[in-house]
Amino acid sequence: MNAIRQFIEVKNNSFQVVLPEGFTASRVEVIILPSEIEDDIPQWQKDIVLERVAAIKQNPELLIDEEQFWKDIEDAS
Repeated sequence: MNAIRQFIEVKNNSFQVVLPEGFTASRVEVIILPSEIEDDIPQWQKDIVLERVAAIKQNPELLIDEEQFWKDIEDAS
């Protein structure tokens, strides 16, 4: 059995499913489940980013100029 999974926006209480080329089934089963937007980012990574953003807000001098960063890397070589 081949399954097709899609996340589709509902508009005006309806949606449209476009089946891939080569789909030949003449009868399908449709199961509708509400879906929340999910991401694949682990919570621990989100927490680290939030901590860093808070630290930068308190100490803006922690920001590193990207051009200077790469120049420093080249000079260190």
